[in-house]
Amino acid sequence: MSSLLILGAGGHGKVVADTAVAIGQWKKIAFVDDQHPSLKTVLDWPVLGRLEEAKKFLPEYDGFCVAIGNNKLRTKLLKLYLDQGFTAPCLVHPTAYISPFATLGPGCVVFAQGVVNPETQVGQGSIINTGASVDHDCTLGEGVHLCPGVRLAGEVHVGQQTTLGTSAAVIPRINIGNQVMVGASSVVITDIPDHSTATGVPAKLIKKT
Repeated sequence: MSSLLILGAGGHGKVVADTAVAIGQWKKIAFVDDQHPSLKTVLDWPVLGRLEEAKKFLPEYDGFCVAIGNNKLRTKLLKLYLDQGFTAPCLVHPTAYISPFATLGPGCVVFAQGVVNPETQVGQGSIINTGASVDHDCTLGEGVHLCPGVRLAGEVHVGQQTTLGTSAAVIPRINIGNQVMVGASSVVITDIPDHSTATGVPAKLIKKT
């Protein structure tokens, strides 16, 4: 691949573009973002139009990446354009380590010094952010976000569209449900149900929807 269209030109989009440059595979990078036309460039790259115009530009690009922090919207847009036949490669920073026995779904990103260990499966559109690590035999659903410095021990299950905040840690064999928010620096030692928020050391439920 030689050209990459990034959907979303915010802070996350900048790190995606920077990762793509570090990989050295893409000669042409551009964005679409809803701040266009007031936002016309990000760092060294052009912003071509709004998110809703992505389909107009995608045929010109070998691949795309949805660089939007909102898990639901990222999942929705990724599926929309995958279903239309466009390609969403995984972007893995050169300093990250992905075991050859791990699996990453389409459209995943693994930033600098991220780690994914053997027999782990990461669902499409998930983010393994800077310095986050996922140990052996974990399962991450689609649209998961592990923020910088997160630590998952072995055999952890993380449900779809769940976010673990910066430096959160999870002990082995924990089940975290769908659309959960785990607070920054929390330590998860018990299962967390779907559609809930947990925080603290140890993490406790503070809200369930």
